[in-house]
Amino acid sequence: MEQLNKKPEKTVEQALILLLKDAEHKKDKLTKIQHAKYWRDEIGNKLLSSLTSEDIQNAIPTHVVRTGKILSPATQNRYRSSIMRAINLAKQAGWIDVVPYIAKNSEPKKRIRWITEKEAERLLDSLNLNWMKDVCQFALLTGARMTEILSMTWDKINFANKMAIVTGDIAKSGRGRSLPLSDDAINLIKERMKYQVSPYVFHSGTGKLRDDISRRDFKRALQRANIKNFRFHDLRHTWASWHIQRGTPLMVLKELGGWETIEMVQKYAHLNADHLLSYVNQVKFSSNTRLAR
Repeated sequence: MEQLNKKPEKTVEQALILLLKDAEHKKDKLTKIQHAKYWRDEIGNKLLSSLTSEDIQNAIPTHVVRTGKILSPATQNRYRSSIMRAINLAKQAGWIDVVPYIAKNSEPKKRIRWITEKEAERLLDSLNLNWMKDVCQFALLTGARMTEILSMTWDKINFANKMAIVTGDIAKSGRGRSLPLSDDAINLIKERMKYQVSPYVFHSGTGKLRDDISRRDFKRALQRANIKNFRFHDLRHTWASWHIQRGTPLMVLKELGGWETIEMVQKYAHLNADHLLSYVNQVKFSSNTRLAR
């Protein structure tokens, strides 16, 4: 009877296969594949029934193998999340009863890095590749994320309504949304029509879908423009910061940028405190007492 109730022995590698099946139609599929390969090489042969918290903790990567670069706490947490998802799927499949506990690393608050209009002009001028100039300018005009830009297709653009559709499989939230297009963004897209050789608006010339920008061109442009500590995603921060500085309300910015909650845009609020000035004189107090000298 004990043999009948015994669960089948499965390995970590088999759990990782469940992870890949689970990620098949998700936008982070490529990341999950990368993580699955790592965990397979590290602990793939271990039996799930004998896997301990210490086994997982000791195998979480701390450095990039090729370069020796230290991985951030956030990146280490992503690797942790992938293996824990695999193990939880194994539990759902009835392979194990208990899931080991691994604490997350504490992550620093997300940075807000933005550049001025003059710096943005220098950056665009310093890019060598014309398609990269268009991608970066579009990001500054719309606040669109890299994946949203590179995967944009002509059939998702409504010139009459000045909108582009971001489908749920592309949107970070997993829910589709409309991306409002400014006049300048519309003009940029119309210029791209001259190179319309495929369904994709922002291709590099071949017409094929790209999964990344040209990191080399972007890095060299930053060096030539003398802009430090700046990433492609910071173009989105820059767009949001410019909006706030020009008086765009937070709730409007939330809708424009496709954020799910107002808390996600609250981080930009400090860039414009003009709305507070009409209230600062509400409390007045005067005294004849003079400060001692």
